[in-house]
Amino acid sequence: MNSSESAIVQQIAHVANAHQVERTGRAPASVTVVLNEDTLVITLHDALTPAEKVLARTPAGAAQVQEFHRQLFISTDDSLRKEIKRITGRDVREAVAQVEPASGTVVHAFTTGNIVQVFALSTNDDPVKATS
Repeated sequence: MNSSESAIVQQIAHVANAHQVERTGRAPASVTVVLNEDTLVITLHDALTPAEKVLARTPAGAAQVQEFHRQLFISTDDSLRKEIKRITGRDVREAVAQVEPASGTVVHAFTTGNIVQVFALSTNDDPVKATS
């Protein structure tokens, strides 16, 4: 990644962090940005409030948390799209948000018609489970 790409990624991370604080009143623990040709993926790590984490312990609660964050994303999506356009010079054609309630991770994917598959990998402390 050259210095120009690095600056763009840093600006997007800053904007995503600021939007999360504006929307929820809480900053994520960290923000990861992956920008590759026509796809931008923003991951907000540990972005859920303590109350949301408690609620997400049950399947019904997890569904509520996911739906809340999807609706929140939809309602503020336009301003984030404008910031991405300002930073990258490119329009966002598609956007989706996904919440992983167990870890508190929120993923925003912005694409131009691509299929985006996001895999959250376990940490070294998490056991790896395999089923067949």
